[in-house]
Amino acid sequence: MFKDLFQKKRKYATIPSERLERSGGPSEGERPKREIPEGLMSKCSKCGTIQYSKELEKNLKVCPACGHHMRLNALERIAVTLDPEGFIEFDSEMTSVDPLQFPGYASKLEQQRSKTGQVEAVITGQGTLGGHPVIVAVMNFEFFSGSMGSVVGEKITRAVEEATEKKLPLLIFSTSGGARMQESILSLMQMAKTSAALARFGESGGLYISVITDPTTGGVSASFASLGDIIIAEPGAVFGFAGRIVIEQTIRQKLPDDFQTAEFNLQHGQLDLVVHRKEMRSTLIKLLELHDVKGGF
Repeated sequence: MFKDLFQKKRKYATIPSERLERSGGPSEGERPKREIPEGLMSKCSKCGTIQYSKELEKNLKVCPACGHHMRLNALERIAVTLDPEGFIEFDSEMTSVDPLQFPGYASKLEQQRSKTGQVEAVITGQGTLGGHPVIVAVMNFEFFSGSMGSVVGEKITRAVEEATEKKLPLLIFSTSGGARMQESILSLMQMAKTSAALARFGESGGLYISVITDPTTGGVSASFASLGDIIIAEPGAVFGFAGRIVIEQTIRQKLPDDFQTAEFNLQHGQLDLVVHRKEMRSTLIKLLELHDVKGGF
């Protein structure tokens, strides 16, 4: 009895066979079931609407019912933002090690690589956007919750330095749970390193557009994500340092329901724009044109 209660459920849905219904076949309780492959349908985590996954992808993973912006991984973000051809990835073989011999860290890194097909929580490179050459860094929340370790900080710093040397605009798409605790102080050092590189980039006259996606928290929010000349966020994206529960317990007050959302941050002067995903590419192109950076700065 207890074995039946706790056995693992099969990961597919079923529906009655339409052929049997049309032919007057078996009754409701006797109808054979037709399996639906896992991943065919997707459910919105906000409103619960169920829709075909392919249709959702065509809609850039924005729920057509409530407008909720679901998370994109780094490759998906690059595909919907940059021009189709010519992206050149930087430092694609750079991988994290286990400098502090943190228990279980090495095996967890291997699991993350296997799960995502990526070697780290950020992809950097050079491409074009509306014909404008740009240097980009795109974080991936699917890899270790987008946590920033030594490799993430190093790859972003190198991308900033590449933009400085080539006099190209810089775009960073952030999503992160914060600094990677398994690397301790080596992770926290990346906040200062990336910030210093961005300071040099700014002194050289470079344009840095920071795009905040859900969620962007911890050390990433307190360093390069907040240092853009222009800071944009997607609707509903959570953007802040400490978590809501921690803050409420510290100040012993109830926070507003929309606290730390993109809209809340825009209202309080922490962002310049909140832009729908369908308009993000065109908005970025307009900003590049406005700053006349097609031929460098």
